[in-house]
Amino acid sequence: MGKRFCALAAAISLTSISARAANLGPILEDALRESNAPAVGALTIREGVIDGLSVRGVRRAGTSTPVRPGDSWLIGSCAKPITATLIAKLVDRGILSWDEPLTKLLPDLAASMRVEYRAVTLKQLLTHHSGLPRDASDPQFFQNFFSDRRSLPEQRTAYIAHALQDAPVAPPGSEFSYSNTGFVIAAAAAERATALSYETLVRREIFVPLGMRSAGFGDPPLPGPVGHSDGRVGRQADKNPAMIAPAGDIHLSLADWAKFAMDQLAGAHGRGRLLKPATYKLLQTAPPGSDIGISWGVEGEVAGVPGPALTHAGSDGNWYAVIVLVPGSDIGALIASNAGPSMGGDKAANLILRSVLPQLSRDASKAHSEASTRDAQPTSN
Repeated sequence: MGKRFCALAAAISLTSISARAANLGPILEDALRESNAPAVGALTIREGVIDGLSVRGVRRAGTSTPVRPGDSWLIGSCAKPITATLIAKLVDRGILSWDEPLTKLLPDLAASMRVEYRAVTLKQLLTHHSGLPRDASDPQFFQNFFSDRRSLPEQRTAYIAHALQDAPVAPPGSEFSYSNTGFVIAAAAAERATALSYETLVRREIFVPLGMRSAGFGDPPLPGPVGHSDGRVGRQADKNPAMIAPAGDIHLSLADWAKFAMDQLAGAHGRGRLLKPATYKLLQTAPPGSDIGISWGVEGEVAGVPGPALTHAGSDGNWYAVIVLVPGSDIGALIASNAGPSMGGDKAANLILRSVLPQLSRDASKAHSEASTRDAQPTSN
């Protein structure tokens, strides 16, 4: 698989992708009929390479311009594994430490943060065990960042200084409590340790090494797809301010998202490009009694396919995305819609997932069986 990934451009068979795309098309069309989403896209991975890519629908509701395979989609919280991988690279280099407490990660905020958070570690932030609420408790404070003209690192500092005054929803370290704020704090720690913005770090450490040229922050560039909510194009008030990017404000094409996904699959087999083998294992393994790794959900079964499966879903209310990777079978599915849950973007994506993942699993099992049979046959001299 390592050789396939390193020679990705040469390794992908356009014929096989076209064949799989033809099979994906009717599934996507059925999902659109079952929802009010303007468009959906799906990409499948098998044996470490792209197996199929298909899109259906229109870029903007009420128009006739179709989505295209190279269009970008906002993936919401599916960006969290990207942020976690960035942090993991810095840990691998000794710039950060998984067990370093907030008082050392954020020394300038140590005295002002609530005492309950002072011993929270980087690992607890990225496994949602910090006790922090999902978002800062004051909605108006959050909205103010849409008009904030300070640099993004300065905005993040202001946001987390406020958020660290909120009461914990659970004692830190005691239980799972999903928190976007935790990822913003982890990114702020990286910014302090490197003197670089999160956006600069992600480009340098993730996007450029993997060749993810379409990847960026905020909504995808026009004239590509736009997000929708409640039967209309999403408004600013429906979205997230730019400073929240570490928790989920990245856009990219399905093919570029697949480059990250394929590196995670390769990493599970000790052949990833970005991290040490032990670090991939740490990210992708849930502790005993938990189903959460570092940013990844780690599930025993998805859509009838046995795991462990690495999962994440994401939405800013105007878009919906879901990713499932099954390292043991070397398969994956990435699905996106330009509609939030209010228009069934989640329903469409999950309908697609339940159709494509079992078929991928069957294809992978069949290929493995055929390869084993060939390997077992004696060779003639």
